[in-house]
Amino acid sequence: MQCPLTFDQNALNMFTEILNTGLVPNAGTDFGPPLKMALEKLDEPDATITQQKSKIIVLISDGEDFGEETESVVEEINNKNIKLFTLGVGTEEGSKIKTTNGFKLDNQGMEVVTKLSSNSLRKIASDTDGQYFEINDGDNDIERMINAINGIEGEVRDVRHIDVTADKYYYFLMAALGLILIDVLFSFKVIRI
Repeated sequence: MQCPLTFDQNALNMFTEILNTGLVPNAGTDFGPPLKMALEKLDEPDATITQQKSKIIVLISDGEDFGEETESVVEEINNKNIKLFTLGVGTEEGSKIKTTNGFKLDNQGMEVVTKLSSNSLRKIASDTDGQYFEINDGDNDIERMINAINGIEGEVRDVRHIDVTADKYYYFLMAALGLILIDVLFSFKVIRI
Protein backbone atom coordinates (compact mmCIF):
# COMPACT_ATOMS: atom_id res chain seq x y z
CA MET A 1 0.00 0.00 0.00
CA GLN A 2 2.95 2.34 0.57
CA CYS A 3 4.40 1.82 -2.92
CA PRO A 4 2.60 1.16 -6.21
CA LEU A 5 3.69 -1.83 -8.27
CA THR A 6 6.68 -0.73 -10.32
CA PHE A 7 9.85 -1.96 -11.98
CA ASP A 8 11.57 1.32 -11.00
CA GLN A 9 14.10 0.36 -8.32
CA ASN A 10 14.74 4.01 -7.42
CA ALA A 11 11.05 4.64 -6.72
CA LEU A 12 10.91 1.55 -4.51
CA ASN A 13 14.01 2.71 -2.62
CA MET A 14 12.47 6.17 -2.14
CA PHE A 15 9.24 4.73 -0.70
CA THR A 16 11.24 2.38 1.54
CA GLU A 17 13.36 5.24 2.91
CA ILE A 18 10.30 7.17 4.11
CA LEU A 19 8.93 4.19 6.07
CA ASN A 20 9.17 4.59 9.83
CA THR A 21 7.74 3.01 12.94
CA GLY A 22 5.36 5.95 13.39
CA LEU A 23 3.21 4.66 10.52
CA VAL A 24 1.77 1.91 12.75
CA PRO A 25 0.16 2.14 16.20
CA ASN A 26 2.24 1.31 19.28
CA ALA A 27 -0.16 -1.36 20.57
CA GLY A 28 1.81 -4.22 19.01
CA THR A 29 1.40 -6.44 16.00
CA ASP A 30 -2.09 -7.26 14.75
CA PHE A 31 -2.21 -9.54 11.70
CA GLY A 32 -5.91 -8.91 11.04
CA PRO A 33 -5.96 -5.41 9.46
CA PRO A 34 -3.03 -5.88 7.04
CA LEU A 35 -4.31 -9.31 5.95
CA LYS A 36 -7.79 -7.84 5.44
CA MET A 37 -6.31 -4.97 3.40
CA ALA A 38 -4.35 -7.42 1.22
CA LEU A 39 -7.49 -9.52 0.73
CA GLU A 40 -9.50 -6.44 -0.32
CA LYS A 41 -6.79 -5.46 -2.83
CA LEU A 42 -6.76 -8.96 -4.34
CA ASP A 43 -10.57 -8.95 -4.60
CA GLU A 44 -10.84 -5.64 -6.47
CA PRO A 45 -12.87 -6.23 -9.65
CA ASP A 46 -10.63 -4.02 -11.81
CA ALA A 47 -7.50 -6.01 -10.92
CA THR A 48 -7.48 -8.06 -14.13
CA ILE A 49 -3.89 -9.26 -13.75
CA THR A 50 -4.61 -10.95 -10.43
CA GLN A 51 -7.48 -12.88 -12.00
CA GLN A 52 -5.09 -14.56 -14.43
CA LYS A 53 -2.58 -15.90 -11.93
CA SER A 54 -2.59 -17.56 -8.55
CA LYS A 55 -3.19 -15.20 -5.68
CA ILE A 56 -0.58 -15.09 -2.92
CA ILE A 57 -0.16 -13.00 0.21
CA VAL A 58 3.27 -12.80 1.89
CA LEU A 59 3.23 -11.85 5.58
CA ILE A 60 6.59 -10.82 7.08
CA SER A 61 6.61 -10.62 10.87
CA ASP A 62 8.22 -11.74 14.09
CA GLY A 63 5.07 -13.76 14.69
CA GLU A 64 3.85 -11.97 17.81
CA ASP A 65 0.15 -11.37 17.10
CA PHE A 66 -1.85 -9.31 19.58
CA GLY A 67 -4.95 -9.03 17.39
CA GLU A 68 -8.27 -10.75 17.88
CA GLU A 69 -9.62 -11.12 14.34
CA THR A 70 -6.70 -12.96 12.75
CA GLU A 71 -8.45 -16.36 12.67
CA SER A 72 -11.53 -15.02 10.87
CA VAL A 73 -9.42 -13.19 8.25
CA VAL A 74 -7.25 -16.28 7.70
CA GLU A 75 -10.40 -18.37 7.26
CA GLU A 76 -11.69 -15.87 4.67
CA ILE A 77 -8.34 -16.01 2.84
CA ASN A 78 -8.54 -19.80 2.81
CA ASN A 79 -12.14 -19.74 1.52
CA LYS A 80 -11.02 -17.62 -1.45
CA ASN A 81 -8.21 -20.10 -2.29
CA ILE A 82 -5.46 -17.58 -1.64
CA LYS A 83 -2.18 -18.96 -0.37
CA LEU A 84 -0.63 -17.17 2.60
CA PHE A 85 3.14 -17.44 2.83
CA THR A 86 4.68 -16.32 6.10
CA LEU A 87 8.24 -15.16 6.66
CA GLY A 88 9.38 -15.19 10.28
CA VAL A 89 12.11 -12.67 11.12
CA GLY A 90 14.08 -12.87 14.35
CA THR A 91 15.33 -15.40 16.86
CA GLU A 92 13.74 -17.43 19.65
CA GLU A 93 15.96 -15.62 22.18
CA GLY A 94 14.73 -12.24 20.95
CA SER A 95 16.26 -8.79 21.08
CA LYS A 96 15.46 -5.29 22.29
CA ILE A 97 13.73 -2.79 20.00
CA LYS A 98 16.02 0.16 19.32
CA THR A 99 14.52 3.67 19.18
CA THR A 100 16.09 7.10 18.75
CA ASN A 101 16.23 7.53 22.57
CA GLY A 102 17.61 4.08 23.41
CA PHE A 103 15.32 1.07 23.61
CA LYS A 104 11.51 0.77 23.55
CA LEU A 105 9.93 0.58 27.00
CA ASP A 106 6.62 -0.96 28.05
CA ASN A 107 4.05 0.61 30.40
CA GLN A 108 6.01 -0.53 33.47
CA GLY A 109 9.25 1.05 32.18
CA MET A 110 10.87 -2.28 31.30
CA GLU A 111 12.70 -2.75 28.00
CA VAL A 112 10.58 -4.56 25.42
CA VAL A 113 12.10 -7.75 24.01
CA THR A 114 10.67 -9.05 20.75
CA LYS A 115 11.01 -12.77 20.06
CA LEU A 116 10.28 -14.87 17.02
CA SER A 117 7.01 -16.74 17.52
CA SER A 118 7.18 -19.16 14.63
CA ASN A 119 4.23 -21.29 15.81
CA SER A 120 1.60 -18.64 14.98
CA LEU A 121 3.16 -17.99 11.56
CA ARG A 122 3.38 -21.72 10.83
CA LYS A 123 -0.27 -22.19 11.80
CA ILE A 124 -1.73 -19.47 9.58
CA ALA A 125 0.47 -20.58 6.68
CA SER A 126 -0.70 -24.19 6.99
CA ASP A 127 -4.35 -23.09 7.41
CA THR A 128 -4.23 -21.48 3.94
CA ASP A 129 -2.16 -24.18 2.22
CA GLY A 130 0.82 -21.81 2.26
CA GLN A 131 4.34 -22.28 3.58
CA TYR A 132 6.45 -20.88 6.41
CA PHE A 133 9.95 -19.49 5.87
CA GLU A 134 12.41 -17.96 8.31
CA ILE A 135 15.20 -15.39 8.50
CA ASN A 136 17.45 -15.40 11.53
CA ASP A 137 21.15 -15.22 12.31
CA GLY A 138 21.66 -18.77 10.99
CA ASP A 139 19.06 -19.25 8.24
CA ASN A 140 17.89 -17.20 5.28
CA ASP A 141 14.96 -18.80 3.44
CA ILE A 142 14.34 -15.94 1.00
CA GLU A 143 15.60 -17.97 -1.96
CA ARG A 144 13.37 -20.92 -1.01
CA MET A 145 10.37 -18.61 -0.67
CA ILE A 146 10.99 -17.05 -4.10
CA ASN A 147 11.28 -20.52 -5.66
CA ALA A 148 8.06 -21.63 -3.98
CA ILE A 149 6.20 -18.55 -5.24
CA ASN A 150 7.59 -19.02 -8.76
CA GLY A 151 6.39 -22.63 -8.67
CA ILE A 152 2.85 -21.53 -7.83
CA GLU A 153 2.72 -18.93 -10.62
CA GLY A 154 2.76 -21.74 -13.18
CA GLU A 155 -0.28 -23.56 -11.83
CA VAL A 156 -3.22 -23.81 -14.25
CA ARG A 157 -6.25 -22.12 -12.69
CA ASP A 158 -8.65 -21.97 -15.66
CA VAL A 159 -8.74 -23.25 -19.23
CA ARG A 160 -10.77 -21.72 -22.04
CA HIS A 161 -11.17 -22.98 -25.59
CA ILE A 162 -11.63 -20.36 -28.30
CA ASP A 163 -12.79 -21.25 -31.81
CA VAL A 164 -10.53 -19.20 -34.09
CA THR A 165 -12.22 -20.46 -37.27
CA ALA A 166 -15.10 -18.08 -36.53
CA ASP A 167 -12.96 -15.02 -37.36
CA LYS A 168 -14.36 -13.27 -40.48
CA TYR A 169 -11.99 -10.31 -40.61
CA TYR A 170 -10.81 -11.16 -44.12
CA TYR A 171 -14.19 -10.11 -45.63
CA PHE A 172 -13.69 -6.62 -44.27
CA LEU A 173 -10.04 -6.65 -45.35
CA MET A 174 -11.04 -7.52 -48.95
CA ALA A 175 -13.70 -4.79 -48.99
CA ALA A 176 -11.15 -2.22 -47.74
CA LEU A 177 -8.58 -3.28 -50.36
CA GLY A 178 -11.29 -3.03 -53.07
CA LEU A 179 -12.19 0.50 -52.00
CA ILE A 180 -8.51 1.51 -51.99
CA LEU A 181 -8.13 0.06 -55.52
CA ILE A 182 -11.20 1.96 -56.77
CA ASP A 183 -9.83 5.18 -55.25
CA VAL A 184 -6.45 4.72 -57.00
CA LEU A 185 -7.85 3.74 -60.43
CA PHE A 186 -10.67 6.24 -60.78
CA SER A 187 -10.45 9.93 -60.28
CA PHE A 188 -13.50 12.15 -60.12
CA LYS A 189 -13.69 15.77 -61.11
CA VAL A 190 -15.08 18.05 -58.50
CA ILE A 191 -16.81 21.16 -59.80
CA ARG A 192 -16.89 24.07 -57.38
CA ILE A 193 -19.39 26.87 -57.82
